[in-house]
Amino acid sequence: MIETGRLVLRPPTDRDRDAIAAINGDPRVGEWLAGPMDRAGSDAFVDRMLAHQAEHGFSFWAVEAKATGEVAGLAGLATMGADLPPGPCVEVGWRFSPASWGHGYASEAGRAALDWGFANRGWPEIIAITATINLRSQAVMRRIGMAPDPARDFEHPKLAADHPLRRHVLFSATRP
Repeated sequence: MIETGRLVLRPPTDRDRDAIAAINGDPRVGEWLAGPMDRAGSDAFVDRMLAHQAEHGFSFWAVEAKATGEVAGLAGLATMGADLPPGPCVEVGWRFSPASWGHGYASEAGRAALDWGFANRGWPEIIAITATINLRSQAVMRRIGMAPDPARDFEHPKLAADHPLRRHVLFSATRP
């Protein structure tokens, strides 16, 4: 578990599945993830996060707002395989309920995840990726101290050639 001034990052539990499904199913969130997830897809996503946590000791964690006790989003770290051009590597990422947008939660949670990763693992680098057109996510990457690495930008191989999210940018942070 990681605590910041306003947030708690922790592995998700079964009681979080409804909140996570609402986030994953929201079309405003899905706009940046190639579409919203149905409940079965969201539950499978939670299962993958829990398996990742069990195997690696980290994952995308549930992000609980201390003020309300509600799950505001997901943020954390995940291994990225060689099936994506940047991989294999470790990625920091986030997704939040639209009701939580604009409160600085993504920056706070993303920074906490980066700090945890560098403090607790021997990684020389942690990356983040997003669609070229996702300027808000890129702004979070900059706020948490990541730098763009245009030489490593890529076409996402899991998206159709004409998909508007296909072109991805890569930002990186190196061990302090």
